[in-house]
Amino acid sequence: MAGDVVDLILADHRKFESLLRDVRDVEADREAALSELSATLVAHAEAEEKEVYPKLRRKDAIDKEEAEHGKEEHAEGHEALLKVLEIGDPDTDEFGEAIEELTKELAHHMDEEERTVLNPAKTEIAESVRQDLGLAFMEERQRQLDADCGSIENVRRLVAASDAAST
Repeated sequence: MAGDVVDLILADHRKFESLLRDVRDVEADREAALSELSATLVAHAEAEEKEVYPKLRRKDAIDKEEAEHGKEEHAEGHEALLKVLEIGDPDTDEFGEAIEELTKELAHHMDEEERTVLNPAKTEIAESVRQDLGLAFMEERQRQLDADCGSIENVRRLVAASDAAST
């Protein structure tokens, strides 16, 4: 499946919101929702960093600072996700607090990305380029999913790598 990269990213954002609702819903399969959220969130972030942000920078739709800020927010999201995964038990207060923090991190990032990255991409990038970028995004996203990118071990690795890069 491919399409306009902006539409694909927005579809993932809406999926994150839905999965977060399921993770909070005591009548839902919360563990399955968390597993899907973890995998989709990590695959999405990695695909954006590898395929989307660099191309948008080359096309001058975003600048270096916006791309770096997006990467920093992905790292913060991974850190918040790791806390949730490490707690594991959705019936604890600690889990609820960690989900609240993850929800805040994601809401902030999605809002900012939609305004400062995706809106410029809609107006400054040709549709054919957005289609090509959509294909590259989805291929990388699928590679990440196939590699079990949402596993707690991989999320720990991403957090550790981000911590090492920031010191």
